[in-house]
Amino acid sequence: MPDDQALLTEIQQLKQKADQSKLPDELRLKIEQMITRLQRMVSLSAYTEEYEKTAHYINWVTSLPWDSTTQDTLDLTKTKEVFEKHHYGMQDVKDRFLEYVSVLALKAKQSNSATIIHAPVLLLHGLVGTGKTTFAYSLAEALGRKIVRIPFGGMGSAKDLRGQSRLHLEAEPGDIIKSLRQAGVRNPVILLDEIDRVADEARGEIMGVLVELLDPEQNSGFKDNYIDYPFNLSEAIFLATCNNTEKIATAVFDRLEVIEMPSYTDKEKIEIGRNYLLPAAMKEAGLDTEHLTIAEDIWPLMVRPLGFDAGIRTLQRTIKGVARKVARQIVEGSIQKVELTQTQRKTPWITHKNYKRFANSLKQTTNNSHSFLL
Repeated sequence: MPDDQALLTEIQQLKQKADQSKLPDELRLKIEQMITRLQRMVSLSAYTEEYEKTAHYINWVTSLPWDSTTQDTLDLTKTKEVFEKHHYGMQDVKDRFLEYVSVLALKAKQSNSATIIHAPVLLLHGLVGTGKTTFAYSLAEALGRKIVRIPFGGMGSAKDLRGQSRLHLEAEPGDIIKSLRQAGVRNPVILLDEIDRVADEARGEIMGVLVELLDPEQNSGFKDNYIDYPFNLSEAIFLATCNNTEKIATAVFDRLEVIEMPSYTDKEKIEIGRNYLLPAAMKEAGLDTEHLTIAEDIWPLMVRPLGFDAGIRTLQRTIKGVARKVARQIVEGSIQKVELTQTQRKTPWITHKNYKRFANSLKQTTNNSHSFLL
């Protein structure tokens, strides 16, 4: 058990956090009463499990951004630049996001500072690897907002979102409150990723929480079971992604505006691979521009090594695999640079004769998929 002096020091730190935090008046009074109770426990040498639970709760409550926000940058020119920098093609999707930002800008001009602008909730629907998640990150960058991602894949309980009551041992807030603490502001972009992939047995409960989150009439007072006090989410921007809309409850779907994410054509994949994925993979592998060159006639083979793929994840893994192998060869001293070509042998390592075997070896060594910002 900690000694009394250590506990008193901890209580003083909690009190300082409470004084510095912009807590709602009612909640501040509650926290002050809890701190007084902790001081009484220490004075009576009555250190118990209740002390730890109370101190943990105070630490959580005082760490939340009750009144901290970021100022939006509603500049259409900057928004265009951000989307062009990170995304190739997808003009219809870009246009929809530009319309989205334009509406926010007009509403901001027409309203006064006390008016809350309710942004529509967009659902990015498309196959794996078509850029759903990265568009959300681009929107956050364009607006100058923080972004947090909540993965729904395999989520097995509504408590994962809403938290668990403090009456239970090891109770903590849900993912919504945790993401706000991570962001440090109460108006971040909150990405609800793969909302169609929750566990079947918990689908009903989770969809019920989503209705509350996405409804502007309800989310101004979102109540986490652990925090047990309404938190205002009305200024947050929610974006959702899914692969299949059939598994989304009607009540949730009615609150969403769907943006269809088209599959990439082979031509688009070649442009993305050449101008986005290859430079990033080389930088990640520590290669300079002269270390690796991929000939034009190789790109069609790389974008479709195993048949049609709607997204670019297979291409990304292949390019990363090439870059890693080149890096190893350079470090071992066997080569200084590589030109991957189909028509002639430029290096002692990769040629059109062994390319397919080389591609198969890449497939075996690049099973892990990593997020990449286009």
